[in-house]
Amino acid sequence: MSGVLVAGVGNVFLRDDGFGPAVARRLAEEVSGLPGWAPEEVQVRDYGIRGLHLAYDLLDGVDALVLVDVLPAPADGSTSAGTLRILKIRVEDLESGGPLTPAGLRANPAFDPHGMDPLAVLRRLRVLGGSLPETYLVGCIAGRTDEGMGLSEDVSRAVPAAVEAVRTLVTARSTNADAAPASATPDEAG
Repeated sequence: MSGVLVAGVGNVFLRDDGFGPAVARRLAEEVSGLPGWAPEEVQVRDYGIRGLHLAYDLLDGVDALVLVDVLPAPADGSTSAGTLRILKIRVEDLESGGPLTPAGLRANPAFDPHGMDPLAVLRRLRVLGGSLPETYLVGCIAGRTDEGMGLSEDVSRAVPAAVEAVRTLVTARSTNADAAPASATPDEAG
């Protein structure tokens, strides 16, 4: 595999944790007919909680990875549910051992092949013989992650904006790998 991999991750049985899969499904429906989205160049996949599957696909080699996932709400309540954050993830962010962002992006270093902690997958790439491609996270602050199906209203309303953010990142990358339009300018994760 080469090109861009858009990976929706999360557990649809934990309400807003299903954000990544919801965005991946919407993108997959819209991929055909979009300029610059040739199937051989952009793959959109719903990984759910299959971390090992994502790891093996990354070992096949991709030029860029766009993760779509939910983020926990900050403890200080400074960011509300449904807020999108676009982060560029670098190798040094993964090696720091601490929380990746002030928003509390998952930072558990354990690797569970039956679970989906995207950072644990990315941290283990080198051990598995791979390397981190150019990587972005389109994350949405969760409202509810208790058991149950269906996104909260705030997170559901963020799906179209996340779809547009992914499109913008992919389009910017195809036209100029170093420049992303202001609407999808990523925060630095570190």
